[in-house]
Amino acid sequence: MLEFVAAGGLGALVGAAELGSRYRDRPSALLGVASAWLYVLLNAAASAGCLWLVHVFDWKFGSTSPEQTAALQVLVAGLTALALFRSALFTVRIGDQEVGVGPNLILVVLLGVADRGVDRMRAKDRSQQVTRIMRGVQFTKARIALPAFCLALLQNLPDQEQQDLGVAVEALAGSEMTDTQKSYALGLLLINVVGPDVLQSAVTALDREIRSAPVPAAQLR
Repeated sequence: MLEFVAAGGLGALVGAAELGSRYRDRPSALLGVASAWLYVLLNAAASAGCLWLVHVFDWKFGSTSPEQTAALQVLVAGLTALALFRSALFTVRIGDQEVGVGPNLILVVLLGVADRGVDRMRAKDRSQQVTRIMRGVQFTKARIALPAFCLALLQNLPDQEQQDLGVAVEALAGSEMTDTQKSYALGLLLINVVGPDVLQSAVTALDREIRSAPVPAAQLR
């Protein structure tokens, strides 16, 4: 029984890590989304089911020690189930998109449902956060200094993400939006990368450099 719990736990952890990577600014938001829990449980069930098949066919993977065999079976079952569940038997073309048909279709649907659930739940909160943090910030003053400061605060952000952020900021600079609209959009871009707390700290540190006028501390809370 403990082996099935361990295999299911491995599948659940990988599923949770995958979901968490999609909402890095606030992974805790997933706790209130039912489809996210279903996604994690489905990964756990797949891993436990794969371990049952391993026991049925008595696959020992070349190990002779009972302890090593049990550990290998749990690891292989968990990881193999995840790989199998993400496979597609064939693809069909629907409009301009190719859609994989197979076990992965279930995960794709659940991921889409989780995405929409989290987005709907967080839209209002994100709007309030960015307007509060970026109030009075001038895009023309902040477009270089604020992203650079935020990125410098982080030590392990991949180069590709930094480049993608730079491209998005440049595209924003070339748009026809007003300075205030660009400022709020810049805030949303940065929240997606560094989170609201880091953005708040960076804006507070650069306050007089990037704002048209200092904002009272009471309004920043």
